[in-house]
Amino acid sequence: MSQQAHHPHQAAEPETPNLDFAGTTPYEDYVKADVLTHLQHTLSDDPGEMVFLVTTQVMELWFTVIVHEWETAAHALRSDDVPTALAALKRSVRELEALNASWKPLGQLTPAQFNAYRGALGEGSGFQSAMYRRLEFLLGEKSASMLVPHQGVPRVHAELEKALYEPSLYDETLRLLARRGHPVPDSVLRRDLSARYEPSEAVEAVWTAVYAGDESDELARLGEALTDVAELVWRWRNDHLVATRRAMGAKPGTGGSAGVAWLEKRARKNVFPELWTARSHV
Repeated sequence: MSQQAHHPHQAAEPETPNLDFAGTTPYEDYVKADVLTHLQHTLSDDPGEMVFLVTTQVMELWFTVIVHEWETAAHALRSDDVPTALAALKRSVRELEALNASWKPLGQLTPAQFNAYRGALGEGSGFQSAMYRRLEFLLGEKSASMLVPHQGVPRVHAELEKALYEPSLYDETLRLLARRGHPVPDSVLRRDLSARYEPSEAVEAVWTAVYAGDESDELARLGEALTDVAELVWRWRNDHLVATRRAMGAKPGTGGSAGVAWLEKRARKNVFPELWTARSHV
């Protein structure tokens, strides 16, 4: 008897996948990989520019998915659906970690390496990113002046203007706290949504009360999820600062920005500020 006969249940060879398609593959139809991998048009002869360009494009994709998560969370909070909001925020934490890791290919640039293709950027600068601006607006970092760079593209300008006047993720959180009986003042609930959020001692007291209660309460868990987001936003800003300082020192940034001086100012600020200050009173 052959050796094979002793193993009647021996696994069969895996079937060969379908390799023959009339047009593009179903994978291509869904992912659009051919489009994505042909969007890289470098403007210098320096090989390092490709890394800079692709990394920046990857960042834009992460901005897009994080904005989607935070808009999902904001909509859920508006509907008093905290579990859905928590799920979206927790996904965004993993996405923020991936976004922040995008600095690693750029974090070791020397001035000479960056200068080899910096001229190709012209007046281009990260602060002109429309999707990043939507991300900042969702964090409560509102500024009508940041719509100005996009006035030449009506669709983008309209999307940003709409986001400017919508409640931020934090606004929706504070409205939820008020609906749950916490004394969030009307001055906060009825504030000008197009203005940058400013800290409130009364909101700090609300978070202090939330954290002094049951840690398993969904409002306390929401506070922690938002704190996770805020921490990673802070790390994003600091990683941006360090990478820029290493690549170009204190020189002015592209597009007329103040470069490191501007980034240092941004890195000193926390989003969702009362979630941090309330901890001193618990």
